[in-house]
Amino acid sequence: MAGWPMASAVAESSRRRNEVRRHSTDLADGTKRDPGRQRIARMKTRRTNRETILTPDQKRSNGFVRHLAVVGATGAVGREICSILADGRLRAEKISLFSSSRGAGTPIRIGDRQLVVRELGDDSFDKVSHAIFSAGGERSRKWAPFAVGAGAVVVDNSSAFRMDRSVPLVIPEVNPATVSRHDGIIANPNCSTIIMNVPVWPLHRVNPVRRIVVSTYQSASGAGAAAMRELETQSADHLAGRSVKPEVFPHPIAFNLFSHNTPIGDDGYNTEERKMIDETRKIFAVETLAISATCVRVPVYRAHCESINLTFENPITADEVREILATAPGVKVVDDQAGNHFPMPIDATGGDAVLVGRIRKDASQPDGRGIELFVSGDQLRKGAALNAVQILELLTS
Repeated sequence: MAGWPMASAVAESSRRRNEVRRHSTDLADGTKRDPGRQRIARMKTRRTNRETILTPDQKRSNGFVRHLAVVGATGAVGREICSILADGRLRAEKISLFSSSRGAGTPIRIGDRQLVVRELGDDSFDKVSHAIFSAGGERSRKWAPFAVGAGAVVVDNSSAFRMDRSVPLVIPEVNPATVSRHDGIIANPNCSTIIMNVPVWPLHRVNPVRRIVVSTYQSASGAGAAAMRELETQSADHLAGRSVKPEVFPHPIAFNLFSHNTPIGDDGYNTEERKMIDETRKIFAVETLAISATCVRVPVYRAHCESINLTFENPITADEVREILATAPGVKVVDDQAGNHFPMPIDATGGDAVLVGRIRKDASQPDGRGIELFVSGDQLRKGAALNAVQILELLTS
């Protein structure tokens, strides 16, 4: 952990702990919450006076970095980062690509640049100004502090630093103000957390959310490129009448679904479910927010879906929810009840927005405070690569 500024991190940790405790009056984006319980119309009027959050399109091409390193460039998320950079989302004077020895030597084109992936080593971060890590928690824990010690700012896509109180956990559409509080490392949230919170946050800003019950339908891409290939191979084998042999997943993924393949804790929740609970509380700066999650792996290539049940502080209607989400950054409302057309992975794939539909009153909450949503988002883009690039845009614009 040479070069990691632990002293400043510890000092900042105490200050930020006090900030989190102010969740009863502060919102995660730095704005103040009115302690009174006025109705929705008045809250919506106040909302326009709060901090402006730029949409992805408004942020496009505004950022510039001197020297960007992408760690884990040959993985599914790493390649998506390269694709986003090729689209001009973030301008970089120099780009360096790194991976393990297995991926070293792989050629990757980013726009008009033909780059070759190099093996990660002690000298990899010389003169690097910014780095995006997407190579797993073990490599992040080893190399991210090393990069910071060399002078780089790191956006890390693993779970290694997410719950560290000194590390901001950032979704640009939700809590952009926290990005400046870093000590060298900024954490990218879990993909399911991002896809849920992009549409839930704008509702929470208007009418505080008191309880979330979410069930996820998570694509193979969340487990990486090898899992995506396994879905393809197993589907072909099954259709051809051949036996299906799981290798990446513990169970067949083709034509099947199963509880998310992460360990189950003593409380009965698996690791993915616990991430959604703990990360959302940190991002919203509400440690007492009631959340329950059930995470399931489904035979879909690269976009997650989620069924979200919300309980608000005050009554709210489905039409009010639609009105709020219609102008929310990073959200696209897909709620065609007459045509029975709602968010689907096939529509979310390759897109930047989280699709939201099936917006309706929860009939089991007669006090009018319950709402149901169904959402879909590209796990590789907004769930990982795009969110990381947007964080760098916030830092460098």
